[in-house]
Amino acid sequence: MNPNEPIHVGEETFDFAVLKSPVPVLVDFWATWCGPCKMIAPILDEIAREQSGKVRVAKIDVDQNPKLAARFNIRGIPTMILFHNGEARETIVGLAGKQAIVSKLEALATAA
Repeated sequence: MNPNEPIHVGEETFDFAVLKSPVPVLVDFWATWCGPCKMIAPILDEIAREQSGKVRVAKIDVDQNPKLAARFNIRGIPTMILFHNGEARETIVGLAGKQAIVSKLEALATAA
């Protein structure tokens, strides 16, 4: 697993990869057919590279993991949830710019 790239998480690996992570995790709920999801993917790749060691980026395909989508009440995609210390701290729904995402990550790190 390369810490500089987003990780793909499923129902079996979610608790370990996200809830037990020693660093904050930005979870991207997405689907292959979602246009805005494809547009935000390169931004999340950049964030994963630039924030390596400070933040983990995880991707969850809602079509392959419907229980996780239901567990977090995902109604539209892309939806990103920031987790820290096992808790959902912030939710971003829809296409967001890189700076908006990074600002929320920095605010989370500062509050921690």
